[in-house]
Amino acid sequence: MATKTAAQRREQARVEYDAFIRGCPTNELLGRLSDKWVSFVLAALSPGPMRYSDLSRKIAGVSPKMLTQTLRALERDGILSRTVTPAVPVRVDYELTPLGASLAVLLAAVKDWAETHIEEVHEARSRYDAQNA
Repeated sequence: MATKTAAQRREQARVEYDAFIRGCPTNELLGRLSDKWVSFVLAALSPGPMRYSDLSRKIAGVSPKMLTQTLRALERDGILSRTVTPAVPVRVDYELTPLGASLAVLLAAVKDWAETHIEEVHEARSRYDAQNA
């Protein structure tokens, strides 16, 4: 049996990723990315860096706890960066990394689709509810 290098083992694992398998790391990542606050944070940061307070004002309905958890998770995943500038008070800015920017493009397309097709979805819901009442 031939020995594989670490790079070969990583490549084989990458090829074998299957998000439909519960234990697959991509399953966990897709779970995180499907969170609505992730979509809103990425959309808000797409134009450029923002401070926590600006994000909090921009994203209606997000609690401070959920915003903080979402920002920390995205920073851990390498999707955004957090920059602390020593000042009084301390200034903290969040910005998309190149990895995050590539994801933001995809989620922006989903956001645009939702904004474009919401009326059709409302009509479909109304028809369904009328037929199944």
